[in-house]
Amino acid sequence: MVCEKDPLVQKVCELYEQISSLESLKPCKDVNMLFTQLVVTCMPPSPIDVTKLCKSIQDIRCKLIPLCGEAEGHLESHFSTILGSYDNPLHHLHIFPYYSNYLKLSQLEFNILTKHCSNLPTKVAFVGSGPLPLTSIVLASFHLTTTSFHNYDIDPSANSMALQLVSSDPDLSQRMFFHTSDIMDITNDLKDYDVVFLAALVGMDKETKVRVIDHVAEYMAPGALLMLRSAHGARAFLYPVVDPCDLRGFEVLSIFHPTDEVINSVVIARKIPITKQCSVEYPLAPTKLPNKCFDIEMFNPLNHVNLLEELDIEEQLS
Repeated sequence: MVCEKDPLVQKVCELYEQISSLESLKPCKDVNMLFTQLVVTCMPPSPIDVTKLCKSIQDIRCKLIPLCGEAEGHLESHFSTILGSYDNPLHHLHIFPYYSNYLKLSQLEFNILTKHCSNLPTKVAFVGSGPLPLTSIVLASFHLTTTSFHNYDIDPSANSMALQLVSSDPDLSQRMFFHTSDIMDITNDLKDYDVVFLAALVGMDKETKVRVIDHVAEYMAPGALLMLRSAHGARAFLYPVVDPCDLRGFEVLSIFHPTDEVINSVVIARKIPITKQCSVEYPLAPTKLPNKCFDIEMFNPLNHVNLLEELDIEEQLS
């Protein structure tokens, strides 16, 4: 069992103590320094399995992820406000310090998506888009250039800031839509989307994440794709983990674990037609892939090599 003696875990705990003592998580010198140290600590490939952490470290992780989410929200709001002050905000996205990461992550997600759908989606939902909806913007600008994007966020101020970013663009202003809603209140509208993206911080604890997944599984159209962001190794101190067994009602297609500065893993799954779901007793059980193991090939978004791990889906689902 991994516990306090592990040097990486020790460093994460030290940083947690410092971060949790801050009066505010809005961008400033101390906040930026501590979260940069945390990301640098957790980024290298690590054999750590967060499910095997001792209870005290599990408790710290459960408290740390919401702090990361809060800081990320403040950072996005800060830069969305700055970008919104320009006449053409989309021409200045590079000022956001993690913009290059979003370019790589979006390229990765687009390549994964095109491997599993015969036609490009015409209508996409992004749940948890926030004040700086970079994934939607990058995908719409460079990859899915005729697709409409429906962005959902529970915070009206986040949607207001996000709308300001695209309202001056003649193309995206016609294809980007913003809905102030709790996704748990969206039902039949989910059937309209070819792909639903679920942001990493929608459901920051396991129970909430699973409830959201179960909800979209109930209302998504059969055959539609769900793309989620997860985390692997020590990166799971920063973001929640989505396990294949959480995806009831879906066929898990692929799981990708980047090892570069793109922090999030990417999970893609297909909504199973109700007639093909596993049994009457477990109508929303996840479908296992037919082969015991599948190889995840080395992936190279924007000429940056990612080493992607082999994952035994069947073991995780059994």
